[in-house]
Amino acid sequence: MDFLYKPWPWYVAGPIIGLTVPLLLLMGNKRLGISSSLRHICAACVPASIPLFNYDWKKELWNLYFVGGVLIGGVLGGIVFTDGTTELMPREYFNWSELSTSRGLIMMVGGGFMVGFGTRYARGCTSGHGITGLAALQWPSLVATMSFFLGGILFTYLLLPYILAL
Repeated sequence: MDFLYKPWPWYVAGPIIGLTVPLLLLMGNKRLGISSSLRHICAACVPASIPLFNYDWKKELWNLYFVGGVLIGGVLGGIVFTDGTTELMPREYFNWSELSTSRGLIMMVGGGFMVGFGTRYARGCTSGHGITGLAALQWPSLVATMSFFLGGILFTYLLLPYILAL
């Protein structure tokens, strides 16, 4: 059971992620991502009079199961399968009292908004573009994935030090 307490090596995790795309294609699905699940949830809960949500969301039910599995895996990995000696995130930045500070507000609420806006603007999330889109040789996914990496690098080195200094 020791393998559950450490990150898997690239030569194990990489092929598993890589085999996801052919498996999805064999199942008749062409998209993988987290961001589209919010649209499916809205289509299930909001009246169909809104054109964006007027489609057969039940065909995409597998995506909601996928998101549920990601959430369960996150809980298992973050709470159940931890040895108690390592923290996944620094407590001084990620706690409930930090949310009431300007730094916490910028990082958690502002960051969440930017991720949501960017996902909608790019018409997909990092997993959708980076895994499925690149495997399907889609030019927009290559541009989006390069932009995700460039934006992350620029933010980390140019803006994050100023936000953490607040």
